[in-house]
Parts: sequence; structure tokens; C-alpha cells
Amino acid sequence: MKLSNLSATIRLSLLACSTLTAGVSGIAHAEETDANATNSVERIEVTGTRIKRAAMTGASPVTSVTAEDIKVAGITRVEDLLNDMPAIFADQTSGQANGATGTATVNLRNLGTERTLVLVNGRRLPSGSPVAGGIGADLNQIPAALVDRVDVLTGGSSATYGSDAVAGVVNFIMKDDFEGFQVEYQGSVYQHDNDHKDMQRALKDRGFPVPDGSQWDGDTHDISLTFGANSADGRANITGYATWRDIEEVTQDNRDYSACAMNINATGTRVCGGSGTIPDGRITDFDTYDYKVSGTDLVPTAGTVYNYGPLNYFQRPDKRKTFGLLGHYDFNDSHTFYAEFNYMDNRTVAQIAPSGSFLNQVDISCDNPLLSASQRNTLCGPDGVATDGVVKGAFIGKRNVEGGPRQDDIRHTSTRFVLGVRGEIDDNWSYDAYMNFGNVSYAQTYQNDMSTTRIIRSLQATTDDDGNVVCKSVVDGSDPTCIPWNIFDPANITQEQIDYLTMPLFARGDTRTKQISGYVTGDLTEYGVVVPGTSTGVGVVFGLEHRKESLDFNPDQGFQSGDGAGQGGPVLGVSGEFDVNEFFTEFNVPLVEDSEFADYITLELAYRYSDYSTDKTTNTYKGAFDIRVNDQLGLRTSFQRAVRAGNVRDLFRSAGLGLFNWEDPCGGANPTLTVEQCARTGLDPSKYGSNALINPAGQYNSITGGNPDLEPEKSDTISFGILLSPEAIEGLDIAIDYFDITVEDAIQEIPEATIFNQCAINGNDEFCGLINRGPTGSLWLGQDAITAIDTNIGSVETSGIDFDASYRYNLPDDMGLLRFKLIGTWLDKFATQNLPGGDIDDCAGRWDRAVCEYPVPDFKSNFSTTWVTPWDANVTATYRYVSEVKEFARNDDGQVIDGPVPMTARDYVDIAVTWNASDNLQFRGGVNNIFDNTAPLVPNGPAGPANGNTYPGFYDSLGRYIFAGFTFRL
Repeated sequence: MKLSNLSATIRLSLLACSTLTAGVSGIAHAEETDANATNSVERIEVTGTRIKRAAMTGASPVTSVTAEDIKVAGITRVEDLLNDMPAIFADQTSGQANGATGTATVNLRNLGTERTLVLVNGRRLPSGSPVAGGIGADLNQIPAALVDRVDVLTGGSSATYGSDAVAGVVNFIMKDDFEGFQVEYQGSVYQHDNDHKDMQRALKDRGFPVPDGSQWDGDTHDISLTFGANSADGRANITGYATWRDIEEVTQDNRDYSACAMNINATGTRVCGGSGTIPDGRITDFDTYDYKVSGTDLVPTAGTVYNYGPLNYFQRPDKRKTFGLLGHYDFNDSHTFYAEFNYMDNRTVAQIAPSGSFLNQVDISCDNPLLSASQRNTLCGPDGVATDGVVKGAFIGKRNVEGGPRQDDIRHTSTRFVLGVRGEIDDNWSYDAYMNFGNVSYAQTYQNDMSTTRIIRSLQATTDDDGNVVCKSVVDGSDPTCIPWNIFDPANITQEQIDYLTMPLFARGDTRTKQISGYVTGDLTEYGVVVPGTSTGVGVVFGLEHRKESLDFNPDQGFQSGDGAGQGGPVLGVSGEFDVNEFFTEFNVPLVEDSEFADYITLELAYRYSDYSTDKTTNTYKGAFDIRVNDQLGLRTSFQRAVRAGNVRDLFRSAGLGLFNWEDPCGGANPTLTVEQCARTGLDPSKYGSNALINPAGQYNSITGGNPDLEPEKSDTISFGILLSPEAIEGLDIAIDYFDITVEDAIQEIPEATIFNQCAINGNDEFCGLINRGPTGSLWLGQDAITAIDTNIGSVETSGIDFDASYRYNLPDDMGLLRFKLIGTWLDKFATQNLPGGDIDDCAGRWDRAVCEYPVPDFKSNFSTTWVTPWDANVTATYRYVSEVKEFARNDDGQVIDGPVPMTARDYVDIAVTWNASDNLQFRGGVNNIFDNTAPLVPNGPAGPANGNTYPGFYDSLGRYIFAGFTFRL
């Protein structure tokens, strides 16, 4: 019997995601073996199934990247390597400032980090952070130096691994049998030539500083030590590691394309925008007056904005330490004890523009002693706006530039323990049982924000009996510490005023995962459980698992009260837990072996039953065929049902005020809805078209929260694949796989824009009741908001084709070997439906701020060529391509059209070299994005995924990446 090793296509197809040099993918050509040799092949466990088999074959597409690949790519952050894979979309990265969680997460198929299960050696990695947006496993916990390989299995895998494996699984296989001592160092830096003429023109037009010349920044230093030893009798090994990484910050004022908040005007020209909360101080009611302070006068604001971009971090500073131990001890030839311990301490700082009075509403008395004579006359004179000696309900916009930028100091420390035993019961049965405990502690210190309560008190100045200028709260005794804030003379604002207004905010929390799992695997050949005409019996797995997830998040009173002026609303605590008991089984059924029409056909079946403490139960299952026609042709197909049960935040978080990206269609000079439609949303017709409805920063209030009654969401994955290794072209391997993933009863908030449109356009009273406009008609001032609580209502469907081709060619005259690798994904559909019977929004090939949010290119590919030279050196060139992404928009008839701002296609070229100077020493270096191509720019991208007028993680946002390093081993 001939067994074909499909491992290359299934296991190594991630090679070209970066400048990678080690490994070859595709279907390796079968070798002629006799029956005895075949039977002696060691059986191994493959990601995607617990049934051991003679070769790394399977019906589910698995791609892999090796330890050598990571070195050659110049990667110190694991997420950077994964984000270059066509099937993976960026999520939390080091390139985020506003909305950063401090974690690094992976997002398969753009279905979300919460639908991507991350494993270490086949066991769950705990949730990354207790904060919103951080629940996905944090890849910072994984030291790149200890990674042996990464397996990426796309498509539902819940029957094998449990909840959350909706989009697939990322399995980090660690080095656990190391012997010797190894030290690695790598340094890297970004370099960019500021020559973006259009953005330089926009900056000059606004009078903003223009970055020019060559910029070198964002230095990273990464050091790792790995050591290991075997016992004298060879029955035990202990492997240890310690790593240290230091990443320097990059601010947006170092790049001309990010030095201001970009907008697109009515003529399609790029312009620099900004915030209406300005350093000079602004006083307005948005309709009848709008003044700013100019010396001792009040003058029309006339479109003055604050450029909040330059101080924002484009890359956060980050310091990480990890250490750990992995070990095993063989009791005998059949039974092994194993253990893992991992520790991480990661601290990062996110920086954004200064806080301020973000248009807080106060009454200004004409007797305010801080007003100059000119200012008092403007407000309170015959032509003024005061009534009965008071300017009532004035909105005050004053940026606290004197106090410096806001900084969010985020620290995560994690510990993880694994204790287990595995072994052989007899020649047919084996077992594995383990306990997996993970804990992540979170500490947040938010600095340089201001207290809304103190702002309002400090703006109400009067004189005491001695003629001193004091706050009214000092006179009435409600706040004796109050210091008046002299926004009417910004040049003379004192440190004492700033100290009173500034309020640090603190939050603490943790997540905990406890998992106990055990299973047995068996080969039923000896029992006669064999399909007629085959010689290999059915393989089986039976297992039980218990898992408990806990989360606590405890913000201080300043966070919970919403008193932080720059927070957008209250940040509420969360505390909760759930557990689940599960039974799972798998069957591997050889249907055909060595027939005239196929070398083999195997049926794979899997099932898992889950019983949650939240009174929910789920059933997940898998059916698949793995077909090997001959050495040149293989086929595979599968159907998988997967689930995602609500996590602790989904179930238990309290309702609170937050921000979303949008623009009110009832406001501004050109509203896009009618007066009648806007009235349905609670807008007084007299406010129709008011500028008060428009937030210059494009951020509006929403009330969001968890729901303990959530049902688990379900997904179905269908895949078909073909594997080719034509004899006519020796060394060529091709794999093509079609996928279709549909998620039903998706756990999500109904998007605020959908709620608004259902009310305004369709007149749905249920949705109109979720819209709360304030006295000004605003949905962004104070507590005005749209309510959007988690529910099971949405659906998502994505489909497309993954392809992978590799070719190996031996050069003549002993000049080495050439390896070619092409990997890519064509996306046919990424359709979301937020309401049953509602609009289906297909974001494949599109982006926008509200519907698609992320750019969703419909084609991504990587092509690499590696020359393995005869001089112990490898040279790799990689070409990366991301297709154009058009803006998502709808016309008046509701049809999807192209918006005015496409994200044009991007091409990147990377070069890398490795040289083995000796058996103990390797040098490496390279340049990614060698031509310094800039990222496509977008106006007002959503806070969080977008930063610096683009999407870091999706594109090379900082320019050239230059790296060099070495590995020394004894």
C-alpha cells in the first residue's frame, strides 16, 4: 500500500505570508515502501483531530509556519506574521492608540477574535483581558523564540476543540524537548521618507507643521534565552526560556500622511480636519452664536479646529518580559508526565490628544470676574446673547493643551499552568489527560483626563467677601478646593488650575480559565471493526471535558460615574462566571484502500455535547471525506457545525455609555433625511439641519450592555478542496479550497445606524424607543444616545477560495535550490444581516466607518522566491498584494454603490537573508516594504481599528521595516 504524505500542502502553506525561507509546501510525492515499512510509520496527532495517523493528512485545510520562518520574517510580534496571512484580518495591534486594549489578537476570516480559538499545544490559551474588545486570547503571552510551528485551521472546529472555534483554530506548537543553550537577539527600526505631496499641501493649507525628510523611529529590541537538558537516562527533559522585548513609540507627527486628522471635502480634495474642542476656548449654542477666545476678545470661531492627530501614538511603546518552563518525564516506555508553566508581564502606553471641556454645558454669569470688558460686552451687551444677566446653556469647548496628552497605561500579567499525563494503554489504545489553568491580571491607569464635575464648578467663577476670584462652590462650601479655570485668558492658565481639574482614573481586573480534559484514542483494527475491502480499522476518540471561565473588571468611581471628560461615558464593572461540561467523540473510518480508482477514501466524523451552567446546551458535529485518488490528485470536503457561547462580558456586563462612529443624517447644512423622518427619531423640527447634531470628530453616544439570556450562536462551514502534484512537473504542488461559513443567531449589538434607520426610514416604533435625543437634538452631547444591547439577531456569511501553490527547482552546476511559493485568498462574499428580513450588507471588497468598519479586500496574495545557496545562505524575496477596497455606500433607493473614497490596491516587496556562519551561529537581516509604499488613507476612520488616517495591521503603516539579528547556540 502507498501512503501519500500531504503534509506540505496542509501544514506549510503559510510560507509566503512573510519573507520566509524554511520549509516547502504542497503535496509531497509518495515514496515506494513495502508493507512492513508502511506499518512501522509512527502515528502522529494533527491539528484538527485527536486521532493519530500515519501521515499529516486530513479533510480540513491546515496551514503552518515554522520557527525558522518567524526568524527570517524579522518578526518579534507573532500577530504581525499572522496578519500577513490572507485568511487573517488584523484586530488589536501595537498600531492602535484610541481604543487600544493592550493586547494582540488574531481574527480569522474577519469573523472576530471571539470566534477564533487560540491553542497552545492543543490546549486553550486564556482570555486576554477583562476589558471590552480584549476578550480574545492575547498573543503577547506567546514567546516567538519558543514557537516550533503555528498551525492555522480555518473553518468550524467546535466538535474537536469546543466553543469559539467558529472561524477556526490557531494552534501554537512549542519547543518542549530542547537540549543546550541558545541566545537570540534582534533589532529593528522603521524608516520613512516624508514625500506625500497631497497631505503636505493639506497641512500647509491649515497652517499645521509639515513633517519632512527621512524619519527613523519605532526601534525594537528583542532578546531571548532558551535552555534545556535531558536526564542522564534520557527519560526526562526540562526546557526553559526567558525573553525581553522593548518597543519604542512612534507619534503621528512623524509622518506627513498622519500629521493631521484627514477629511475629504465636497470637491473630493483631502483637507486637514480636527476637533471643535479647541485650545483657545470656544463658547457656542451651535445655532445663534459661536465664539472663540482671541486675546481679550471673543471672535467668531469660523471653522477653527484643533489638530488632535500629532500627539497620538502611531505605534505604542511596549515592554514585555516572559519566562517559562516545559518538561516531561517518562515513567516507562508507555506513560509520560508533562508540565508547562508560562509567565508574562506586558506593559504598554496608549497616548491621544489632551482632554478638555468637550462642550460641557454651563450658565455664564455676566458678573463672572474672569471676563474681560470686551468679552462681557460681546456676551452681555446690547447685541449680546445673555438673558437676565446670564448666558444660559452655553457649550464650552476648551482643549487642555496646557496639561499635555492623555495616556492610558495598561499592564497585563499572565500565568498559565498545565499538568498532564499521556501514554499507551496497549498497542491499540492511548490516552491524554490534563489540567490547564490560566490567569490574566489587568491594571489600568488613565492619566491626564479631566473631571467633568470639576470643569463645571471651575467655570462658575465669582468673588468672595475679600474680592478674590473663587468658584461659587467655594463660597457655598460644596467644594472648598475648587480653583477657577480661566478659559477666557488661556495664556494665563496656571498649573494650580490644571492640577485641580486633572483626575487620574484606575481600573483592575482579571480573567481565569480552568480546564480539565481527558480522552482516549483507539485503533479498532484488532477488534475487526474494519470496512470490507480495507485493512485499516476504524480510529476512535472518546473524551470528557470540564471548563470554567471567570472574569472580574473593577473600574474606580471616576470611571463608573462617567466623570472622566474624555471617556465618552461611564465605564462600568463586570463580574461573572460560567462553566460547561462536555462529552466529545471522533471516528476515522477508512472506506477504501488501494483500489483501482483511489489509493484511499477516509470518512471523518466528530461530535460534541456541551451543557452550560447558564441552562444552555449545544450539539456540534463534523462530517468529512479525505480522498487520495493517486500520487497526483487528492480531494477533500467537509461539513462542520460550530458554536460560540456568550462569554462573561456578553452575558453579564452592565449597560453603559460608549462611543460609535457615525454622522447624524438629520444635521448640518445638507441633511440626507426628511424633516418627517427625523421627527420619528425624536428630533424637534426646529432643530432640523442644526450644526449641534454634528460631532466634528464623528463619534456619537450609544448605551451598550450584556444579556444573560443570550443563546449560543451557531455556524455551518462547508468546504471543498483539490490537491494536485502533477508528475509532468516534478516539484509542483497545488491546493485549492472553497469555503462557505454561515453564522446564525450571531451575538451582537444591533448596529446603532441600523436602529436609527429602522426608526427614521421604516417608522418602526420598537427601534424609535431606543433613540434618546437631548434638548439640542444631539446624539453626542451629555447622555444623549442610542441604546444597543447584545442580542441573538444577526447573521454573517463569508465564502471564497483559498489557493496555495509551491514549486521546487534544483539549479544546475550545484548552485543550490529555488523554492517558489504562492498563497492567496479570493473573497466572494462577506455579508452581514443585522435584522431578519433586513438589508444584507456585503462588505467583500469594501470598507466604511459604520457597516463594514474594517477594510475587507476581496483578494490578498503573497508570492515568495527563496534561493537556498550552496554557501550556507538563503535569500528570499516576497511580493505581497492587497486589492483595492471600495467605500460602502447606498443610494436613495437603498442600492449599494461605490462611495467617494476607495482604498487603492497596495503592493509590498520584502527581502531577507540568512547566513549560517557556523554550526552554532546564524546571522539574519532584511527589509520589509523595501520601496517604502505608504498605506491607503481614509477620512475619519473608526477609533480602534483605524489610526493615523489608515488601518495599522492591515497595511504597512510606518514605512520600511529594517531588521537584523543573530542566533547563537551551544
